[in-house]
Amino acid sequence: MDNSDLKKIAEKSNSWPFVEARNLRDRLVKSNIDNQKVVLFETGYGPSGLPHIGTFGEVARTSVVQHAFQVLTGRQTKLICFSDDMDGLRKVPENVPQQTLLEKYIDHPLTSVPDPYEEFDSFGAHNNAKLQSFLDHYSFEYEFVSATDCYKNGKFDNALKAILLNYDKIKNIILPTLGKDRQKTYSPFLPVCPRSGKVLQVNITSIDTENNTVSYIDEKTRELTTVSVLGGSCKLQWKCDWAMRWFALGVDYEMAGKDLSESVILSSKILRILGGHPPTGFSYELFLDENGEKISKSKGNGLSIEEWLRYGSSESLSLFMYSNPKRAKRLFFDVIPKATDEYFSYLKKYNDQTQEQKIDNPVWHLHRGNPKKNDLPVTYTLLLNLASVCHANDPEIIWGYVSSYSPEVERSPELNLLMKLAVNYYKEKIEPYKNYRLPNEKEKQGIIELVEALSLLNEDSSSDDIQSIVFSIGKKLEYDNLRDWFKGLYETVLGQSEGPRMGSFIKLYGIKPSKLLLENVLKGNLIK
Repeated sequence: MDNSDLKKIAEKSNSWPFVEARNLRDRLVKSNIDNQKVVLFETGYGPSGLPHIGTFGEVARTSVVQHAFQVLTGRQTKLICFSDDMDGLRKVPENVPQQTLLEKYIDHPLTSVPDPYEEFDSFGAHNNAKLQSFLDHYSFEYEFVSATDCYKNGKFDNALKAILLNYDKIKNIILPTLGKDRQKTYSPFLPVCPRSGKVLQVNITSIDTENNTVSYIDEKTRELTTVSVLGGSCKLQWKCDWAMRWFALGVDYEMAGKDLSESVILSSKILRILGGHPPTGFSYELFLDENGEKISKSKGNGLSIEEWLRYGSSESLSLFMYSNPKRAKRLFFDVIPKATDEYFSYLKKYNDQTQEQKIDNPVWHLHRGNPKKNDLPVTYTLLLNLASVCHANDPEIIWGYVSSYSPEVERSPELNLLMKLAVNYYKEKIEPYKNYRLPNEKEKQGIIELVEALSLLNEDSSSDDIQSIVFSIGKKLEYDNLRDWFKGLYETVLGQSEGPRMGSFIKLYGIKPSKLLLENVLKGNLIK
């Protein structure tokens, strides 16, 4: 398919990246922005703690919008990942070492705080490097931009002068949103104290637009102190800083979490005062931890990127970030198997879809229009339950069953990885919490019938045939809700309340081993 046909399909696509791409294109046209300009996409990150999975999600989502925009318009684009690493350390994160050391550097710029891991020049540099390593793992095409560098090398100087010239107008935008006490001391500029090195939130007593300076009373010496707003001697308050960054860098698109909706509005007002056009973007919902609380860098709750990749594939993480960005989602270990299987399900559907359906398929966006084939014979959930039954501590054990189940299958890198991840997940997230119980009388009757039925089958029987037998036994037992029959099998056979399609599981595990397993359930041999 040529580019013109693809653009026509993209114009009608309802997938959210193309909706966003059309919004951006229309804004650029409406604002009369030069169509030869490189369209700049930005993601922002505060390295006040170890980068969490939400930061990765913002880059991943922005990247798919960038690709959709390129397909739709053919225009040149660029993605920058901006680190607000000149921000002052407000509190010590709970999940890092050397807490006492870091306490001494509260309010110091993050690039002036020692690295508690003793690997980099600063805590900010450490967290920046961690983020970049994750982004590089996913082969994102981006430019990393440091706030400290931009402030100190003069890249922001012209924009900072514009902020100073519009000092009172900007204050008038922000002051009504603050409490009375904060209104008394608010200033867009935060001086970096020449004496202590701290980023100060102090009352600015006067400004000098000719010399580009601000003055304040040093709280310790009680002396009037004057500092330049240029060259890294001052930093801007958050909302003003965001607007200044858009203005200085020429940002065209940036998305943000729902919790920053008010900041987007206020920063856009400041940007208009400076003569700029607010970027396009949308408000995404937040990720929640296992208790339904917002994930936070300082708390270290939720999942880290390393934790996800220990149990799930890279693509499953990308899919989790792609899906339903305007819906709040719980981000905990138990979402990984489902996300992994959903990814391979989308991949399996892809080759049989029309072109219109393909570009609405998430894998088209995740692989920039060129997804790979899915030839896996089993799901991740099946591998997990297989590992659970045979107590696998080695992928080789699982491979023995898979190769018997599907002799023609190749041991591909994808399958190797999936088996390894399944063992990790089973050993660390399932085995410690398994809780077998004895079957009740009704379940015992059903299991006896299932054992007898399996005795009459040969190993060539299909998973559909086996599933039909399990289903018919449940119907015969007259359960009010047939789910209770399957739930009983999971709890007595697997030691958990949820499980796989039983026909597929028995076929994979083997009819004879499954029969022996069910007999052990009846004997109570699985109860520790």
